[in-house]
Amino acid sequence: MLVEDRTQARRIEETRRDFVVNVSHELKTPVGGLRLLAEAVEDAADDAEAVARFAGRMKTETVRLANLVQEIVDLSRLQGADTVAAAKPVDLGECAVRATEETRLLAESRNIEVLLRADEEPHVVLGDENLLTTAIRNLVSNAVNYSPADTRISVVVTTDDDDVAVQVTDQGIGLSAADVERIFERFYRVDPARSRQTGGTGLGLAIVKHVCANHGGRIRVWSEPGVGSTFEMQFPCWSAEREHHLADPDAPLTPSARPVLATSGAPTKEVQ
Repeated sequence: MLVEDRTQARRIEETRRDFVVNVSHELKTPVGGLRLLAEAVEDAADDAEAVARFAGRMKTETVRLANLVQEIVDLSRLQGADTVAAAKPVDLGECAVRATEETRLLAESRNIEVLLRADEEPHVVLGDENLLTTAIRNLVSNAVNYSPADTRISVVVTTDDDDVAVQVTDQGIGLSAADVERIFERFYRVDPARSRQTGGTGLGLAIVKHVCANHGGRIRVWSEPGVGSTFEMQFPCWSAEREHHLADPDAPLTPSARPVLATSGAPTKEVQ
């Protein structure tokens, strides 16, 4: 008699099937919009002003489609690996500098001030610099997109004996307890209307969650509707004493991945 536990395999198959269904649904919107805009351009061929207006909207839709495809690719890669293959010591402070610079134009266009505070000492973790920068950038971009004008966003990087933490705090719309339970789900949007205006795909926080998991870290959320939100990523601190991991290719990247945590108010809850 041969007994095989297929629970994990079936769960993966269900996740993959749901992902394909969600991707198909999300791709239909910009593709359908482009088709309608192309027909409008064709009908208005003799109206230069209308053609220019429709062409501008087509450009917006193509940018949104390109962002969606790129984030789908990024998320697929992250879901396919438990750890980061080409890991190396990375300074999270430098990642935070890059991420805030890449979002500065977006913030300035909304008259939002982004402040970065990081000690001069290195904030070193073991991982992939591009992935870690992407995770911080996604948090800052979300903070900008869900904050009103004339507000402030702070990005703080700290290190203690065991962990390096990155906190992104905004003065935005905040999250309800129900939203906190779901914000790390793929394609979930707190405010669909706002997401359409900003070009949000609903994948940014899912990517953040997987980046944290693949680096042995965790993410926590504190939020209050109408007040704002704080997202905190924590990663195991890398030090010279741990360099033996680099010399041993069979050694795990980090300790066992810690759970993704979310809080709204006092209690802390695990997000499945």
